Amino acid sequence: MNYVTLNNGVKMPQVGYGVYQVAPSEAECCVLDAISVGYRMIDTAQAYRNEEGVGNAIIKSGVPRAELFIVTKVWISNAGEEKAYASILESLEKLQTNYIDLLLIHQPFGDYYGTYRAMERAYREGKVRAIGVSNFYPDRFIDLQANVEVKPAVNQVETHVFNQQIVAQEYMEKYGCQIMSWGPFAEGRNDFFKNETLAEIGSGHGKSVAQVALRYLLQRGVVLIPKSTHKERMEQNLDIFDFSLNEEDMKAIEKLDTGKSLFFSHYDPQTVEFLTSLGK
Repeated sequence: MNYVTLNNGVKMPQVGYGVYQVAPSEAECCVLDAISVGYRMIDTAQAYRNEEGVGNAIIKSGVPRAELFIVTKVWISNAGEEKAYASILESLEKLQTNYIDLLLIHQPFGDYYGTYRAMERAYREGKVRAIGVSNFYPDRFIDLQANVEVKPAVNQVETHVFNQQIVAQEYMEKYGCQIMSWGPFAEGRNDFFKNETLAEIGSGHGKSVAQVALRYLLQRGVVLIPKSTHKERMEQNLDIFDFSLNEEDMKAIEKLDTGKSLFFSHYDPQTVEFLTSLGK
């Protein structure tokens, strides 16, 4: 396993298991499978409603807590200093742990400055080892990091071969923040798994389209949390450390970048109206 070192010295696995859209009833089983095949980072969120399942798996796995890296996120409806802090305590209880390794603001809406102050408090109290943000575009990320005491250690954003976040990553690196990908497979959109460029490169390495896509991000220093509910695919998504893409491969994949989201834009008024309504 590769590790990255965050801006406060905390070491974080570069590949983890994401439980977005994993049903609460399936989360415990899926996370146990993921841990059994070698994953040591699990990414969940209050909004996923499966923190309890993740917590059960942590306890039942038999793996020492210190060897696991647990990520969760504060949702919009819990924005604001008091509500956010209370929700952090609730997440700790659901996850059945004394500390969270990485805590993120899920969306840049509502009183996220208040939320960040609550996260700073939890960080100073030892309830959280590192804090950061998710879905913060460069403008809001730059503004936030300039006005907080504990600088964001991670920014989790939509990152895949069709939306590579080159400029966003440059700004994160400028301010000592680690880029983390959600949706590394673009949830299969844009015929992701049939992409000819990725398939051709994969054939030369004996790897799948998915493995090539993950390896590309890995070599760019991106932290990954691929999701699957199938144990064999969990294993395949972790099997990306025994080959490397050459310069020609990397340049070919760079050309797939559209620079646009395949899901939603935080600059779109209707998207903002929808997301802000979730906090009320």
